[in-house]
Amino acid sequence: MKAQFKYSFRAGLQPRLLVFAIILVMNLVFIVLDLLGSLPFAAHITAVSLSGTAIAVMSGFNIAGDVAIARRMFSAPGAVLYALTPVPRWKTLLSSVVSILVMNFVTLAFSIAGVVFLSLGLGSRYTGVGAWEMLRQGSSFVQPQYSLIYLAIFVAAYLMLLMTILFCVAMRKSAFFNKPAGGFLAVLLAVGVFYVFTLSGVLLAPFGTVSRFRFFFTVTVGYTGMGMYALLMFIIAAALFALTSILVERKINI
Repeated sequence: MKAQFKYSFRAGLQPRLLVFAIILVMNLVFIVLDLLGSLPFAAHITAVSLSGTAIAVMSGFNIAGDVAIARRMFSAPGAVLYALTPVPRWKTLLSSVVSILVMNFVTLAFSIAGVVFLSLGLGSRYTGVGAWEMLRQGSSFVQPQYSLIYLAIFVAAYLMLLMTILFCVAMRKSAFFNKPAGGFLAVLLAVGVFYVFTLSGVLLAPFGTVSRFRFFFTVTVGYTGMGMYALLMFIIAAALFALTSILVERKINI
């Protein structure tokens, strides 16, 4: 299992490592200059702009890294070794999913932290309040339990999206392989998965208000129902993970 994590990290790390290193060094240089008071006002505005743009750049290279990991699972030549690995397919799939989540969240967390700190520093020039003090005052209005719920919802939504993509690709490489318009069927399947998710929102009716717009349902929940909303997305992601594991265990056309 450790070897699977190593190979997955290696496949996804190469497309994003250099870019992440450049962004990290750039943010650290700007932050140090800001703390030393050596960053002119115009340069500070430029630093915030570059740091914000770096988030979009990092997101693009994260997608490239995710595609590299997915290609290792579903396309030759990497998929050949992936299929011959003498471990259950759910373990290799799990290593790929965890690698994607860890690398994406770590790179984006550092990128977002850089632009937030630089923005606070820029804001402190107008208010006269230090960046750390502004951060402390802002965090005092956010209750920890709600922050954890927001984080859980973000992770659950990202995981559900990721598993939907991997499930549809697995279907394209197995059940829809050599079928007429197989790619189109995979896209329809993705739409169907998200439609099922909208229907499953009805299960949250005891925790909020369900609204219907023709064939679609939306649910509005308060703080008490947000935890259940995150749990629902985790359950759907787990179901998609189980289905994808079955597909890659049986037959994937490389």
